[in-house]
Amino acid sequence: MSEDTKACALGVDSQYADLAAEVFTLLSDATRVRIVLALRDAEKSVSELAEQIGKSPTVISQHLAKLRWGRIVAPRREGNRAIYSLIDEHARELVAHAVFQAQHVVSDAPEHHRAADGSVAVGGRTATPGT
Repeated sequence: MSEDTKACALGVDSQYADLAAEVFTLLSDATRVRIVLALRDAEKSVSELAEQIGKSPTVISQHLAKLRWGRIVAPRREGNRAIYSLIDEHARELVAHAVFQAQHVVSDAPEHHRAADGSVAVGGRTATPGT
């Protein structure tokens, strides 16, 4: 079994608690969350990220520098351009779960619990909205 698929068994005294809090601090900026979302399926250049997110390349570069420092993204050179990608799936999953939690804040039946037919999975059962 892969270590990544095991449940977290760390206790409250884990040496990683402070580092985990730093990861949350690093991802507490909406632009950085948007960068992770933009990179979840494909690598992109600074200019592609800037266009997709609606910020200047300078602002995107500053945020990417912080994400590089936190070992969330890594660049590769393509000529004179840097192409960025997520280092691993953990930031992608962490941001996805944060977005799912945000959906719960605004809806009793968040989108990620809905099936294609509009039914909602509740406690392992499927219910149709309005029933």
